[in-house]
Amino acid sequence: MATPVHTAPSLGCNLVSPSQIEALTAEAMAWLSRLVAIPSHSRDEGAAADCLMEIVAGLGLNPKRVGNNVWTVADGFDAERPTLLLNAHIDTVRPAAGWTRDPYTPTWEGDRLYGLGTNDDGASVVALLQAFRLANAQTRTFNMVWLASAEEEVSGRNGIEAALKALPPIDVALVGEPTQMQPAVAEKGLMVVDAVAHGRAGHAARDEGVNAIYLALDDMARVRSLRLERVSPLLGPVKATVTIVNAGTQHNVVPAECRFTIDVRSNELWTNQQLLERLRSELSAELTPRSTRLGSSRIDESHPLVRRAVALGRKPFGSPTLSDQALLRCPSMKMGPGSSARSHGADEFVCRSEVAEAIGLYAALLQGLTL
Repeated sequence: MATPVHTAPSLGCNLVSPSQIEALTAEAMAWLSRLVAIPSHSRDEGAAADCLMEIVAGLGLNPKRVGNNVWTVADGFDAERPTLLLNAHIDTVRPAAGWTRDPYTPTWEGDRLYGLGTNDDGASVVALLQAFRLANAQTRTFNMVWLASAEEEVSGRNGIEAALKALPPIDVALVGEPTQMQPAVAEKGLMVVDAVAHGRAGHAARDEGVNAIYLALDDMARVRSLRLERVSPLLGPVKATVTIVNAGTQHNVVPAECRFTIDVRSNELWTNQQLLERLRSELSAELTPRSTRLGSSRIDESHPLVRRAVALGRKPFGSPTLSDQALLRCPSMKMGPGSSARSHGADEFVCRSEVAEAIGLYAALLQGLTL
């Protein structure tokens, strides 16, 4: 996808002035710098959650917390109205090899703020919070919840799943992830499958035993050539990839067992359970999924949230990367500042101009939205 020009949207006189965007961006980048300085690896986000509780409370927004998930509900909640969730995650992966800067020291270089979690996903956290504040002061046809969730990078059960149990019922969600502020209206799911090819041990010098490696190689070839029907116009085909292989105990023993791992990326036309059964019909190895709960997601392009994004000049697309959308049970659209290409790599950064653009676009999207 081409990188869009980072210009502020035309917001109209009843929205946010350039000077307001400037002030909101300065405040958001200060919050983001604080978060960068707090290591918040998945399942260890407590200090970052403490920081956000302090920030949100300081804004007079009555924050609540379950585990390391922090949220606040907009004023005027009415159970008869639909509820929109604004979600982004506070956890990060561990620093990749190759950083040339301290990943926990926020470092400015021109328009760029370097630091672990700036792009994925701190920029979305702070931009959505500012947009939430603006929309909270406006008349709306819907309820609104802002949620900073934990454990997204590991799809942990103490992340958004735990938070959703404490939130009001959610009808639709806007998930902040680095998409260059283009709306992802479909997202591939994930299923990790552990496979075991069973052979029979024997002496390598004699013609005995059944080599499990050779059995596994036949299965791996089938995975590599697998071409499934039901190709999504947005997400393309299901993709299955062998990513880990382990076998053997010593050079002169025919291995009785070969273990390998298959990474399966589903489109919205298949459930993970259906794909598991299909793999079992194609392969001879014993297959055990680590989980089937991370399915593909899709929101209809006629949904008001998508239509509003398109009206603001955004172009819908299908995303190959996983997010908390996989654990939502409502329509959701993924859109946020930054680029997915910077995520999980060394010297991660986000641009101040990208955060300014995000605040303006989010504000415009929410101001004109009817659910």
